[in-house]
Amino acid sequence: MNTVASLSLVPRLLIKPSFRCLSRKGVGRDGGIKVYAVLRDDSADYLKDNNQWEALFHVDDPGPRVPIEKGQFLDAKQALDVARFDIQYCDWRARQDLLTIMVLHNKVVEVLNPLARDFKSVGNLRKDLAGLQEELAKAHNQLYLSESRVSSALDKLAQMETVVNERLLSDGSAFASTADCATLDPSTSLDLDPSTSSTTHVGAKKAKRRSLNISGPVKPYNPNLKNFWYPVAFSSDLKDDTMVPIDCFEEQWVIFRGKDRRPGCVQNTCAHRACPLDLGSVNEGRITCPYHGWEYSTDGKCEKMPSTKMLNVRIRALPCFEQEGMVWIWPGDDTPTPTIPSLLPPSGFTIHAEIVMELPVEHGLLLDNLLDLAHAPFTHTSTFAKGWSVPSFVKFLTPTSGLQGYWDPYPIDMEFRPPCMVLSTIGISKPGKLEGKSTQQCSTHLHQLHICLPSSRNKTRLLYRMSLDFAPWIKHIPFMHLLWSHFAEKVLNEDLRLVLGQQERMNSGANVWNWPVSYDKLGIRYRLWRDAVERGVDRLPFSNQIESGS
Repeated sequence: MNTVASLSLVPRLLIKPSFRCLSRKGVGRDGGIKVYAVLRDDSADYLKDNNQWEALFHVDDPGPRVPIEKGQFLDAKQALDVARFDIQYCDWRARQDLLTIMVLHNKVVEVLNPLARDFKSVGNLRKDLAGLQEELAKAHNQLYLSESRVSSALDKLAQMETVVNERLLSDGSAFASTADCATLDPSTSLDLDPSTSSTTHVGAKKAKRRSLNISGPVKPYNPNLKNFWYPVAFSSDLKDDTMVPIDCFEEQWVIFRGKDRRPGCVQNTCAHRACPLDLGSVNEGRITCPYHGWEYSTDGKCEKMPSTKMLNVRIRALPCFEQEGMVWIWPGDDTPTPTIPSLLPPSGFTIHAEIVMELPVEHGLLLDNLLDLAHAPFTHTSTFAKGWSVPSFVKFLTPTSGLQGYWDPYPIDMEFRPPCMVLSTIGISKPGKLEGKSTQQCSTHLHQLHICLPSSRNKTRLLYRMSLDFAPWIKHIPFMHLLWSHFAEKVLNEDLRLVLGQQERMNSGANVWNWPVSYDKLGIRYRLWRDAVERGVDRLPFSNQIESGS
């Protein structure tokens, strides 16, 4: 594919993203989107003279410089950084223009001051005013020019991000053949749907828009999705004499502690007459059926049958493990992996709340919502995003093959951790307020863990853990957990009404991922990962990061 149209944002800077990279000598080679830059206006013969190579970001105002890779090429993320720095320059230039106008206005006020008129003749005052008016007109013109530069830069950055996003979706096709996509579960799979493609003009070439097709009623879950460790309960909710009933992949289970206080997970159905076991009780590490008193241990074996001869009866039990304040189960048929990922907050944080909610939505739609922060200033206007401004661009910056990264311009780091967890760290100055442009610039932080357990095709068990790295004494305030629960429920309800509407329309055939844009990056990668899991590929996308984060 030929080089796309050039993107020239500031004087002397030429950026050319391309699907075919150019080597230092101009020889074409295959690769991802790259950037070729020279510091001059004329790009006609940009390969003829290598003496023009300089730093990519060079303006009068000192600013961050983009590191130039060997061979003078940049990848897509660095290219976006170049454009972002350029916009920062335009913003700085506009601020300087505005400051100039303010200074000139103050001078006009000084000239018109009655005290000044007492010491100057009318002719001199008119002369001063005329000069100031001329300077003010020039400053206004310069401001209009700066505004035009900013607008042009934003438009070209949007074009560049579109190219990057198209390439991301195109790369996703490597995980699925066209034949496979036709038979995949529409609620979970990546579909390179030609019927929804449009034409994007990039130079003289045309590229089809690739979209995710997440539409139609949710089909039964693919068995491959079960072969992971799933956190299903907080340890604090599982006392010695209590049990926790759960639904997981449309099957009913009950969790309780055995004689050794280790948790176990067994089928929530008595082998005798199919009575729900969670209606019974836990006695001496065994769960007792309320119908005829049959008792089961954590491995599913029936150890007591009152009023009848003892039989060799067993109900299904799942591998169950407790780690770092959470109970995990393995609902799949494959051999469980030997390690369980850590979900503890970073060092220095204190856990303040652990909340469990049952939500009437498919867990994939809820994950889509949690992995998207661009909706916050529109959706959460009465809770944590109250007063947030709406930026010109919202971006999620992440490694090329990553499931984690950080939001710009919000000071929030976020990660999707397979199979159903979302972790985020938010820089705050006080509850509900943002401070700084990155979490590193913030002195206090809120850490959140969201676990979206797929209870059924239309129900999610949500486990929420909230931690703070300041004011640990707050957790000891009486009834504070009720306040946290109220706030969490209020935030969730703002999302829930939207996601429920999405689910209703999806079940009627609407595609809830019809027009993915640049800030949808993390949600897209979750869908690509899930699609690969369900198709049973040998090596999952983002495997390196998953293994390092385990």
